Amino acid sequence: MQSSEKIKKITLGLPKGSLQNATFQMFEKAGYNITLGERSYYPIIDDEEIECILIRAQEMGRYVDKGILDAGFTGRDWIVETNARVHTVSELIYSKTGMKPVKWVLAVPENSKIKSINDLQGKIISTEAVNITKNYLKKNNIKAEVEFSWGATEVKPPRFADAIVEVTETGSSLKANKLKIIDTLMESTTVFIANREIYNKDQWKKKKIERISLMLQAVIIAQSKVGLLLNVKRRNLKDILNVLPSLESPTVSELSDTEWVAINTIIDESEVRKLIPKLKEQGATGIVEYPINKLIP
Repeated sequence: MQSSEKIKKITLGLPKGSLQNATFQMFEKAGYNITLGERSYYPIIDDEEIECILIRAQEMGRYVDKGILDAGFTGRDWIVETNARVHTVSELIYSKTGMKPVKWVLAVPENSKIKSINDLQGKIISTEAVNITKNYLKKNNIKAEVEFSWGATEVKPPRFADAIVEVTETGSSLKANKLKIIDTLMESTTVFIANREIYNKDQWKKKKIERISLMLQAVIIAQSKVGLLLNVKRRNLKDILNVLPSLESPTVSELSDTEWVAINTIIDESEVRKLIPKLKEQGATGIVEYPINKLIP
């Protein structure tokens, strides 16, 4: 006989737009399968305790603040822009194209006479981040007109604006549009946020949100790590251990041949190409590199 008890759920906002694919990929690596119909705003996730809704990152903080969503993913920049009062569960350093923060920068045409923020007095600035820009100007005692941009902000100067404040990861789009950066207003990362009242008062939802956060952070940490397996003669073990960096102490296991041991360790992927030749020189054999999907320190 099936239980009539209602399944508890959290409503989770997933970011529609530039962060959408990266977020879905993160969830997949964390062990969650998400499917989305072509015209649907309600992704299906293989966890009956989660109800997903696609929402623009710009609006996420506001809906989480109001409790319409229990939790969601957005940029720290949009929390600042909307002055949303939310609880930050965790910082997840990933973006549309890579594992790094994005920057909101002040940019002008390459041939512009504007060289610094002081030259913006009385000028027009186009941006999506109106409040961030106004706060920046106020902090620097500059009076300028800030216009909201509905998109394609890079094409606004010099015809429609004197300068722009735009988000960038690499700066390549700005360079392609013959713009130069003259200042950085802020850096932003993706954050997992929760409604403050729900997080503080509903212990079931808090625990569920924290478990999701744990798995996603494990994916983030693992992005730059790989595992190494290798065999070494016992007499060379000390020399190998001196060469080998490790997240913690490497695992050393006995082999059937008592003169040999096996070593299992986790290292930064960037170190592999320099490390493997050194290990080989110290007598290591059977060296195997393997990927890490999740890593919980």
